[in-house]
Amino acid sequence: MVDRPNGGALHGSVVSALGTAIVSGRYPAGNVLTLEGVSADQGVSRSVAREAIRVLESMGMVESRRRVGITVQPTSKWNVFDPMLIRWRLDVGDRVALLVSLSELRLGFEPAAAALAARRADPHQCRIMAAAVSDMVVTGRSGDLDAYLVADRAFHRALLEASGNEMFRALNGVVAELLSGRTHHGMMPERPNIAAIALHDEVARAIRMGEEKQAEQAMRAIIDEATSAVVEDAPSTQ
Repeated sequence: MVDRPNGGALHGSVVSALGTAIVSGRYPAGNVLTLEGVSADQGVSRSVAREAIRVLESMGMVESRRRVGITVQPTSKWNVFDPMLIRWRLDVGDRVALLVSLSELRLGFEPAAAALAARRADPHQCRIMAAAVSDMVVTGRSGDLDAYLVADRAFHRALLEASGNEMFRALNGVVAELLSGRTHHGMMPERPNIAAIALHDEVARAIRMGEEKQAEQAMRAIIDEATSAVVEDAPSTQ
């Protein structure tokens, strides 16, 4: 079998197909795969299958051992912070439960990041957050949820970067996938909550003014509002 010219895209599609199959339970924990089987199922060469398996190994989803094969690992072994894994779980798993879990995680770091940003943000970072809020206002009014998502993600990325903490900054992918998941799976209102946008503005202002406590409190309120919205919408998303 010959690899196709768009090897990168092909490799990515195989990773996604296998990852989704594991998350959905089609390949349950303990199931043993082989390169030959993956190659045949996905219609790709052994080299593409091997590279895909290596990616899943790095995520803790499978383990390859000689004379044993490729064993699917239990969820306790997965790198649950991996943005790609979060995306798959939102696609085929218990979406509401995962979003609530991610929101609880956010409560543990994003309010603290906002407080640090109020102490450390530079003028450029403050401008980025202010511009993102302005874009959220405009796109929220028009109901352009895709554009709103871009602005929302830009705001939170800038906030985590402004914290000056590399650990918080590394969690941007987690926050981005949470925000994207709400939008892509129809869990956002047709018009974003005006109060939520106002809270983003409050966070940006508090950071700009160096008000750590206010920034932390407003960021916590943003997460609480988003979590409540997800839970209230649960019946229509199951």
